[in-house]
Amino acid sequence: MRRKSHVNPLSVILLHIVVISGALITVTPLLWMVYSSFKSTSEIFRYPPWLPPETWSLANYASLLDGWYFEDWYLNSVLYSGAQTLLTLFFCSLAGFAFAKYTFRGKNILFALLVSSTLIPFQLILIPLFIQMSQIGWVNTPYAMVVPWVAPAFGIFLMRQFALSIPTELLEAARLDGAGEFRSYLQIALPILRPGLAALGIYTFLSAWNSYLWPLMVLRGETSMTLTVGVAGMEAQAAGSATPFGEIMAAATLMSIPVIAVFVFVQRYFIAGLTAGAVKA
Repeated sequence: MRRKSHVNPLSVILLHIVVISGALITVTPLLWMVYSSFKSTSEIFRYPPWLPPETWSLANYASLLDGWYFEDWYLNSVLYSGAQTLLTLFFCSLAGFAFAKYTFRGKNILFALLVSSTLIPFQLILIPLFIQMSQIGWVNTPYAMVVPWVAPAFGIFLMRQFALSIPTELLEAARLDGAGEFRSYLQIALPILRPGLAALGIYTFLSAWNSYLWPLMVLRGETSMTLTVGVAGMEAQAAGSATPFGEIMAAATLMSIPVIAVFVFVQRYFIAGLTAGAVKA
C-alpha cells in the first residue's frame, strides 16, 4: 500500500528558490571574474556588465606572465600550502590518535589546554611569533611559512574526534600479531581516518592558500611572495599608471584553479567527513 506524500508543494518551491538564489549569489562573482579576465579595463567597467568583449583575448594572461613574477608567486603558494597541508595531516592525525587511544599522565589537562588555545585570536600571537621567527633567523625562509602551522589545535581536536571511532579491538589484535604502535597507526588508524583527513586537508590547504597577513610580515622580495601578497601588491606597484584590473582578474582566475581542483578531488571524502563529524559525540 502506497503512502501519500505529505510534502507541501509550496515549501518545495520556496526551498528551490532559496537554493537557486544562494547558488547564483555564490557563482555570479566567480563567473564575472573569469569573464572579466578576457576584457580590457574599459570593458570591465562597461554597463551592463554582462556585455561580451569586442574581441575575446588572452592579452591579460600574457601580460600577467610577462610583466609580473606570477610564476614565482604561484610556485611559492603551491609549495607552502602543499607542505603545510601534508605535515598538518601527519602531525594532527598522529596526535589525535594518541589522545583518543592512549592513556598517559596529564592527558586530560593537556587536551584541555590544547582546545582552549583555539580561543586565542591569531592577531594576539602575531607579533610574538614574528619576534620568535626573527630571533631564530627564519624570516624570509620557507620554515617561517610552514613550521609554525603544522600542528594546529583545531586539527588535533578534529582528528581526535574521528580517532575515537577506531575500534580498540582492532588495535589490540594488531599488537597480538606483533605490529608496533606506529605500524598500527599507519595500517589501521589512517584508513579509518580518511574522511577526517580529507576535511582537515581541504581546510588547511584553503587557509594556507588564502593566508595574507603572515606572508606579508615574514616574506621579503618580490620573487619570495605568495599569490595573495603578490596579487594584492599589483595595484600598489602600478602607482602612477592605470591599475591593471584585467591582469588582476586573470591572476584571480588562475588562483582559483588549485582550490577548485583540490575540492573536486576529495569532495566525496570531505562530505563524508562533515556528515560523520556532525553525528559524533
